[in-house]
Amino acid sequence: MDVEYSGFGTIVIEGRRFDHDMIVERGELRPRKKGPSKMRRSEYGHTPLTAAEDLPWSSRTLVIGTGYSGSLPIADDVWAEARARDVELVTLPTSEACAFLRSLGGDEVAAVLHVTC
Repeated sequence: MDVEYSGFGTIVIEGRRFDHDMIVERGELRPRKKGPSKMRRSEYGHTPLTAAEDLPWSSRTLVIGTGYSGSLPIADDVWAEARARDVELVTLPTSEACAFLRSLGGDEVAAVLHVTC
């Protein structure tokens, strides 16, 4: 997968530039819809990633890019859902997550890529 984190707030996936969080699932791209997680913002000081979102569970591995400085909070319910689905979570700062995704190749990739914090 051709994915580059060009710095705080911007990501380029397959030649297309985005300035918001993105979800990658089996070659398809869609924006991350944080709405379901916003109610838990006060717990974390930032909108966390929660299982209430439409996460890409279709692969055996879910890569989560945790932002520029790796600060995206991941709620316990995401970890629990991953265990229940037998999905391995790989959490890395977004620049490292992009490098990891490039090394995997293929369309069997699932990722949540946070572009700020």
